[in-house]
Amino acid sequence: MAEITMKNIVKRYGDGYPAVNDVSLDIKDGEFMILVGPSGCGKSTLLRMIVGLEDITSGELRIGGKVVNRVAPRERNLSMVFQNYALYPHLTVFENIAFPLRLAKTPDDEVRRRVNETAELLELTDHLERKPANLSGGQRQRVAMGRAIVREANAFLFDEPLSNLDAKLRGQMRTEISRLQRRLGVTTVYVTHDQTEAMTLGDRVAVLRKGVLQQVGSPRELYEQPSNLFVAGFIGSPSMNFLPATVDGTVLDTPLGRFDVGDRRKVEAVGDRSLVLVGIRPEHFEDASLVGDERRERGSVLRVHVDVTEWLGNELYAYIPYEAPADVAAQLRELSQELDSDQMRTQAVVALDASSLISPGDEAELWIDTSRIHLFDPATGENLTRDEERVAALGRLADKEREAQRRVQRGTPSESGGTAASGAESDGAEAAAG
Repeated sequence: MAEITMKNIVKRYGDGYPAVNDVSLDIKDGEFMILVGPSGCGKSTLLRMIVGLEDITSGELRIGGKVVNRVAPRERNLSMVFQNYALYPHLTVFENIAFPLRLAKTPDDEVRRRVNETAELLELTDHLERKPANLSGGQRQRVAMGRAIVREANAFLFDEPLSNLDAKLRGQMRTEISRLQRRLGVTTVYVTHDQTEAMTLGDRVAVLRKGVLQQVGSPRELYEQPSNLFVAGFIGSPSMNFLPATVDGTVLDTPLGRFDVGDRRKVEAVGDRSLVLVGIRPEHFEDASLVGDERRERGSVLRVHVDVTEWLGNELYAYIPYEAPADVAAQLRELSQELDSDQMRTQAVVALDASSLISPGDEAELWIDTSRIHLFDPATGENLTRDEERVAALGRLADKEREAQRRVQRGTPSESGGTAASGAESDGAEAAAG
């Protein structure tokens, strides 16, 4: 295993376009790092520079403390799993997994041992004599992962490995990849454009936009304390709502109505700006008729016109159109296009309890949790109300969770006494990691 350190990395193509622009990022030994962003943001290019398939225009890349800018890919001891599996159709599953060991002229007994251990880890033992054409998509992806694991590399690199699978298989494979990485404890860099994968898999997530690193943090930090408008819009599904607003004392005047922020610090952060964007996540709304008196006092009630509803069984989505200044509407349309989204036009999306009886065309009362709103500068996109104390607390929580996972991997005692993992699990992880 090894840490990966990027310092001011730039990838500039012949036409001068910077696909990756001055990215600095530290990936810790054993960490699961996600690179996420919309199409064309530079995440796959950055991954290919780590593995050595793309030259670095400028900057410094270190793996395990060693500068590898000019080191050949095969000498970096990294394993990469591609989107399209890249399996050899004429070889069995056993030989596909064994292929990198055959290239390294590993003795047959060692090949057999390592392939069988890897197949057991990935539940492929019953398929070792089959050909890739006779496997399901999920099984083929596990074979590709097996070929990466068997090399006992310093780090695993995944380039959108689940994008060819259907939704149900993606969910299953997410769980398998997460469990596998925790068990092996190998440094992993995972590229995806799917923010659900980013939120569920990574120890930390790095969000890229047009080659520029926007924010790095735990999934919870990115969700609760986004640094700017782009991160706030990209992380979360459905996307955060952005409402133009003017400030009158502690009251925000928005297209959905006026409400009191209740937090003078947030209002003071606005300064002398005449217009701000209020960020409110869909789940921070509720049907006012379902909110108790005690909770109601912690927010505000707005009366709105509901255009469309979608009942999904576990929740109800309501869509509320509104008018916005032309420049703000244009900015939201541009951001929507960049995020490959159609949810940031001038309408609010609210997620309500499934028991709500709100219907299309209703004039409805919605309760809003005003303590959870963010205020953004519409010109720069900066989050004016980011809480650095909360960010620090979330960082400590993420570190604590990572350390707990490492104790499980090592089978060492937890803080409460007892053993964090059974001896059998620990032995299996050590065998799989070589």
